[in-house]
Amino acid sequence: MKYIIFTLSLLLSVHATAQNVLNAKSPEELRKMQKEKYDMKLDSMGENFVKVSTKNKPLPYGFIEDKDVLWSKVTWEVIDLNERLNQVYYHTSDGLVSSNNSLFEALRDGIKEGKITEVYDDEFFKIKLSSADAIGRLADIRFDEDGMAEIVNSGKVPDENDIKAMTDTVQINNDKIRMVMIKGLWYLDKRLGEMKYRLLGIAMLGPDAKTLGKGIAGGDELLPLFWIWYDNARDQLTNYNVFNPDNNSSPITYDDLLNARRFSSIIYRSDSGFADGDIKNYLPKDAKAQLEESNRIKKSILEHENEMWNY
Repeated sequence: MKYIIFTLSLLLSVHATAQNVLNAKSPEELRKMQKEKYDMKLDSMGENFVKVSTKNKPLPYGFIEDKDVLWSKVTWEVIDLNERLNQVYYHTSDGLVSSNNSLFEALRDGIKEGKITEVYDDEFFKIKLSSADAIGRLADIRFDEDGMAEIVNSGKVPDENDIKAMTDTVQINNDKIRMVMIKGLWYLDKRLGEMKYRLLGIAMLGPDAKTLGKGIAGGDELLPLFWIWYDNARDQLTNYNVFNPDNNSSPITYDDLLNARRFSSIIYRSDSGFADGDIKNYLPKDAKAQLEESNRIKKSILEHENEMWNY
């Protein structure tokens, strides 16, 4: 049943995409329709065009009772966006017909517009951040005090153009985002008799804007910019399409892609009982052993589902 619903929602998004392009009277109108997410359709009389919303709603998660969870395990994974399978999470656009924002842009815009409010400083979701604090982490305004001092010492009174010339803003954009971290729960659903996965949190990895390019040791290191409680971001991600290289009129959304686990990832932490569960801490300085441990954890999760049917 869930696959029928998914296919239906996909067909509806295809129809809306094609209609947006074919009904636009100008490039400006097309971009406006894409941005505001509406389409033009004939009314019931077939005489006048009316606006119809093309905004999507995510399929709601079903309620899970504690007694239906036979086994569960929390894992933290990292998604390398340089891998071919993961490159769909980047921005692609032909400038008019196809305009797909990156996963980073979708989350950033959601926070800016107040559509995503559950933003945190840590993966345990204890320290909540305001929208201004979260967006503030994506930029650093730098003022050239030495350059301004030279202007003043020359006897000139600095004007607005001088101040603007001495001010530089370092912005964290798509080109600085290299990885994505996700936190999720694997669990055996006794009622359905299968292994399920629920995405709990997501974080974009990028450099600290305040240390980027300053020559500070470790200043360009990738860090989680902020963590987002995923369920709070679903409405936003359901209305952002992923580029389909085989058919521009057949996109899927970021929410579809992430819930279907359409990505390549490596487990770097789990609630395994080994200290904090971070693989690099209990298997230090051995990249091969860490990768093998990640694969071992993945295999053990799948084996739990198989063992459920052994009598």
